[in-house]
Amino acid sequence: MASVSSQPQFRLTQPPSKVLHLRNLPWECTEEELIELGKPFGKVVNTKCNVGANKNQAFIEFADLNQAIAMISYYASSSDPAQVRGKTVYLQYSNRQEIVNNKTTADVAGNVLLVTIEGADARLVSIDVLHLVFSAFGFVHKITTFEKTAGFQALVQFSDTETASSARNALDGRNIPSYLLPAHVGPCTLRITYSAHTDLSVKFQSHRSRDYTNPSLPVAQSAIDGSSLVNVGLDGKKLEPESNVLLASIENMQYAVTLDVLHMVFSAFGPVQKIAMFDKNGGLQALIQYPDIQTAVVAKEALEGHCIYDGGFCKLHISYSRHTDLSIKVNNDRSRDYTVPNTAMVNTQPSILGQQPIQTPGPTHPYSGPFVPTTEHSVMPHPSGWATGVPPVPHSMPMQVNSHPYSQPGAMPPQMGPGMMQMAPQGGLPHPAMMPPYRPMQ
Repeated sequence: MASVSSQPQFRLTQPPSKVLHLRNLPWECTEEELIELGKPFGKVVNTKCNVGANKNQAFIEFADLNQAIAMISYYASSSDPAQVRGKTVYLQYSNRQEIVNNKTTADVAGNVLLVTIEGADARLVSIDVLHLVFSAFGFVHKITTFEKTAGFQALVQFSDTETASSARNALDGRNIPSYLLPAHVGPCTLRITYSAHTDLSVKFQSHRSRDYTNPSLPVAQSAIDGSSLVNVGLDGKKLEPESNVLLASIENMQYAVTLDVLHMVFSAFGPVQKIAMFDKNGGLQALIQYPDIQTAVVAKEALEGHCIYDGGFCKLHISYSRHTDLSIKVNNDRSRDYTVPNTAMVNTQPSILGQQPIQTPGPTHPYSGPFVPTTEHSVMPHPSGWATGVPPVPHSMPMQVNSHPYSQPGAMPPQMGPGMMQMAPQGGLPHPAMMPPYRPMQ
């Protein structure tokens, strides 16, 4: 052990100061070790580690001058010198009265956290997802989000420093759980430091700022009209604005899907008012209008991700449309208004079968009259999972599947029924069930 006389542990000529200068420290001495050394004598409010060419010096600052004097006096009269990791540490008063510019604002603990969200999709992280993440550690008072050169950032205010520190220690460097993010959003990493703010100023509730302590705060227009606000559910997943019109996209179209097929599928959940089909991005899409939002919600939840045919064929992906009332100008094989009774269907587009005759509406409902399959009508497969009590498929829309743009050579059976194909057992699909009888047009 080094002798105090061999190398003076104290320089008593220096006037007392709250800041002590420590020398002969072990390599890469940590702030925690310095605080632990000074803790018996008072509260260490600031430190500066790894000073000097050899990184073996440091400064510690006490909250009160008497605490610094007590530490110097103790080791000046003690036979046991101050030690860190078994190494003797030499103490003296510093010629400064405080440690300046030692810690950046980010290192000084506070009740407001500065959160930087890293990732290609960082800007898609909503304020509601951040609230869910940080609320796990205590009541969140306010959140504001903004974009800086550092990226997409947020200020999160807690009630006290302890809660904020707990959240920072647990979340810094961690990824936001993927189940809280929309499926298309990639990993988002949290980088958290302390902010110099103590009380955030939130003037109104919006998709960029939120004050959870003041529910009567005015709501920004962007939050009212939903143009910018991203809503999330209790699980943190993004919620689309609900609508009575659904947008259905169909993938893996090995078999033809006609307007009448869609009508049968979606009518299982309520009256379908209108349907409009169109091609987009190389695939088939359709807009389906219900009379109310509730029916559309039930249909969406039931059909999303399901296939019209067994075997994973014609898979439905459904979202809400911004439309509320479709404009159907003419009834044909791509659009239909079911709210207008006894409307003749007009072919405004060239038919793959050539010009088709216009159906003349009769005095009765277009679906009146029984229909019994004969040798002239192939038995239609029942779509996968649909109830037999749904509105039947009309016989007014025969289609030659082999000419359908989505059909593949050899994938279609030689015959098909009205609007839907007969599923071939040799293709690995289950044997088709008998379709319920339907009533052709008079």
